[in-house]
Amino acid sequence: MNAAKRLEIFRRLHEDNPNPQTELAYSSPFELLIAVILSAQATDVGVNKATARLYPVANTPEAIYALGVDGLSEYIKTIGLYNSKAKNVIETCRLLIEQHGSQVPQTREALEALPGVGRKTANVVLNTAFRQPTMAVDTHIFRVANRTNIAPGKNVLEVERKLVKFVPKDYLLDAHHWLILHGRYVCQARRPRCGSCRIEDLCEYKHKTSDD
Repeated sequence: MNAAKRLEIFRRLHEDNPNPQTELAYSSPFELLIAVILSAQATDVGVNKATARLYPVANTPEAIYALGVDGLSEYIKTIGLYNSKAKNVIETCRLLIEQHGSQVPQTREALEALPGVGRKTANVVLNTAFRQPTMAVDTHIFRVANRTNIAPGKNVLEVERKLVKFVPKDYLLDAHHWLILHGRYVCQARRPRCGSCRIEDLCEYKHKTSDD
């Protein structure tokens, strides 16, 4: 895909949604970090239901750490893998208190040193909470990048690096949100809604299939 196509794709996505937001509910970088940890193999809707119960009671590292694993588990037991997630969150809170003055660090290395935080989670926090030009590649973004040919790659790291390189700089800060929303609601896995897709004429997926 050439640069002109990519520019037009993101121009349209921006035009349709000038201020895209994550669908995870949060009011601080810490709340976002915990929500993203909880979101692994879970839906944003499910996470939001759990944090809607948790955050009014505990929404700081100290308050959640005070709950302990068992106490936290009661709030998040509707989420998949809640036992391991509770352990990771409690340990993350301890490290934030002891090593970071209860503040969420603003580097990928420091974030990835926290339990339950991988590269994707770190990139979400850096981009969404701190507005750094990172690209968190989940299954939706991986699919859209490959299917449209915006940034094809065999693995998430390859796609991430290509997106950071190829997405026009003026759109890089919000590209993560546009791509994930596009994958979630339009360019779906089993039945992509090509007929109602804003970028259908620019996408290289349909041309490939029509040539088969």
